[in-house]
Amino acid sequence: MPTGALTYAVVTPARNEADNLPRLAATLRAQTLPPTVWVIVDNGSTDETADVADELRADERWIRVLRVPGESTATRGGPVAAAFTAGIEVIPRPVDLVVKVDADVSADGKYFEGLAREFQADPRLGIAGGTCLELEDGEWRVRHATGNRVRGATRAYRRECLSDVMPLELRPGWDGIDELRAASKGWRSATIPTLVFYHHRNVGLRDESRWRRLFEVGRSAHYSGYRPTYLLLRSLFKARKELAAVALLGGYLSAAIRREPRCNDEAAVSYLREQQSLRRLPLRAREALGRRA
Repeated sequence: MPTGALTYAVVTPARNEADNLPRLAATLRAQTLPPTVWVIVDNGSTDETADVADELRADERWIRVLRVPGESTATRGGPVAAAFTAGIEVIPRPVDLVVKVDADVSADGKYFEGLAREFQADPRLGIAGGTCLELEDGEWRVRHATGNRVRGATRAYRRECLSDVMPLELRPGWDGIDELRAASKGWRSATIPTLVFYHHRNVGLRDESRWRRLFEVGRSAHYSGYRPTYLLLRSLFKARKELAAVALLGGYLSAAIRREPRCNDEAAVSYLREQQSLRRLPLRAREALGRRA
């Protein structure tokens, strides 16, 4: 382990990930800065995930396995946040960083050392992750994010920042609300361009319908306090390549008509709306196109 490096623990919520866990295990074993512990949280799997996790634990003392009640895959977001929270609670000793890593992720051997170095260089960095690459037409392509968004497939939290955003919202969009809370409390979130990870299952691939997934994203946007005009523009922007993006509007309007609950963290909502203001739209558009300054 590099001298003076920050310590970190990895938590992986895993539901039906028997095929993916061995690849992630190989990634973690290869790290120049290894985790102090890897907590695999079996979230109601119906495949061989539990057996694979137990085999990995038998081979490595730094691996722990936790089982929590699973829920239907139709309930998105909440079960993942609950599993992640359960994993955090069994980390055996304090660490500098807690990293949520999905089972369908891989990276090179210096990925986590690079992440730790970013946190060490910036005391206000609260949440960070690498640049996401997904396979499309046989090529690994960057999936761009807007603003300070950090991809949910692998995101590291400074311990103090994690304490500030807990408890996590047990609902879809939880991994956006925590960033808003962090920002409202003075923490910075960042995607590190020079660090890349490979996401072997494209976002939403498990969903029965792409339309349904984006409908739920629209509902989450309503909960988070999105500006309606911003969501409209986002939907139209995405609809250039994917007609299903109009479901974002459907989900938002459905939630509004039914008067579904909204996030009661005023500071977080205020920060979100400021980032979606008219004067920031050109910046958001450049970010969506991968043209950050």
